[in-house]
Amino acid sequence: MSLFLSDAGRLHYFISQSGGAPPVGWIDNGDTPAADGGRPWPSYVGQYIGARFHNYAVSGAVCSNSLTPRIAQATGELFPDVSSYQVPAFFADRQYTYPNGTKFMGVPPESTVYAIMIGGNDVRADGHLTDSQTKGTTIADYIDCVFQQIDRLFQRGARNFVIHTLGTMYLTPQYAMPKEGGLRATLPNIGQIKQVALVNARYLGAQFALVDLEGLMKDTHKNPSRNLNGTVSYNVTGYINRRSLNGTECVRYDNDNRDAFIWYDELHPSEQTWRSYAKNFVSIINGRSKWATHLSA
Repeated sequence: MSLFLSDAGRLHYFISQSGGAPPVGWIDNGDTPAADGGRPWPSYVGQYIGARFHNYAVSGAVCSNSLTPRIAQATGELFPDVSSYQVPAFFADRQYTYPNGTKFMGVPPESTVYAIMIGGNDVRADGHLTDSQTKGTTIADYIDCVFQQIDRLFQRGARNFVIHTLGTMYLTPQYAMPKEGGLRATLPNIGQIKQVALVNARYLGAQFALVDLEGLMKDTHKNPSRNLNGTVSYNVTGYINRRSLNGTECVRYDNDNRDAFIWYDELHPSEQTWRSYAKNFVSIINGRSKWATHLSA
């Protein structure tokens, strides 16, 4: 089984190469920590079920820079977005063959899962939340962009999709109000996906798992003992790592009890939160998770 999931070193490569993209057939050496300061959650999925995983996401990127352009401070350039970099990078790798004639990847439709988790950067501050999107565009355009990427993958043979709603941005330390109010992140919602996938018969022959990521993360926040494995009191409002105002420096608040925190920094879930999600992801693709609705088009 192959999985197509989230960033495991691509942003670091762009930064280290002054904005240059990884070559076709590039594989991260595993030394680069994810945005949670530890192993990226797809590596846990690979460990749990023996799957080979491919990461095309770039931390900080949006669906399309034509809608919500974001500049990476480390390079001074636009983040490599899903539509113009990440999906094309996958297509290029899919066609790549080593000099000895061996294909770089095998992606049989029946056993390859494509995980779609797009939107956190599109709707956040310096995105739709602060009206920083391109003039004349709305959240509806972002949702259209997500489905356009699914269209492209479907047209190239993808048939098994795991699509996530947005997570609980309003619970992160960066955005949470004193009573945990704030932005309610529910788009794209399951009803919209059902309409596109089924009513419009847009993806005939495809299988969808529609993940209520918001509900799952709220459950993690409410019941940390079921999801974390720390040896001290669980912390659902604080975080391990504090970033400076310009985002260039970090200060560790707690180096000894990382597994007890839901949040790594003001914005990102911790490694243990994502490890817990990796276990749920395995249940999702096996059809045994209460957090997913399964549909066949």
